Amino acid sequence: MQPGRASLTSVYVAMGRAAADGKTDVTRFSDPTAMMLLPEDARRRVETYLAGAPPRTLKEGWARGSLKARAAMMVARTVAVDDAIRAAAAPQLVILGAGLDGRAWRMSELRDVVAFEVDHPDTQRDKRTRVSSLTQAAREVRFVPVDFERDDLETALASAGHDPTRPTTWVWEGVVMYLRRRDIEATLQVIARRSAPGSRLIIVYVAPALIS
Repeated sequence: MQPGRASLTSVYVAMGRAAADGKTDVTRFSDPTAMMLLPEDARRRVETYLAGAPPRTLKEGWARGSLKARAAMMVARTVAVDDAIRAAAAPQLVILGAGLDGRAWRMSELRDVVAFEVDHPDTQRDKRTRVSSLTQAAREVRFVPVDFERDDLETALASAGHDPTRPTTWVWEGVVMYLRRRDIEATLQVIARRSAPGSRLIIVYVAPALIS
């Protein structure tokens, strides 16, 4: 990502969820927050896609096909992670690289959960300009600004009130493949130190060799 700008990856992921909401045969998938969390230009692109207008150029055709494929992928990915969060039923949820994730505003199962949204300050700042329009589902949401390559994750979590003596569900979705090995290992060490018995780590990643 570029300094001072929100992550484009987080926008693409939310676009996939927004494009799939209410348009998939997978009844267990729903994400009404995705469209609301998108920046205006991305929202217009999803609305154009949903309107079904035929592409006018090869570029538009490629973009439409790409969004359709991403929507299908996000349905499967989102359902799998949501199910794992429900099964863990921990009192704390930490989303590493939260992006435009809307779980703390759409999952009723988080009503007694403290959710910690950890992400780069630029992406988080962009998200917070729009999240106020949503109704919070989690008992509490705490934003934890962290640059994984520069900041101390453990210090940031402790300052935000994360309790290492209580079970935590950790969600690391679609971030690992963009980090250096040493940053991945450092993050895993923090997770290990701050995970009480009953904690669970959920990781979604793509092998680097497949996207290089």
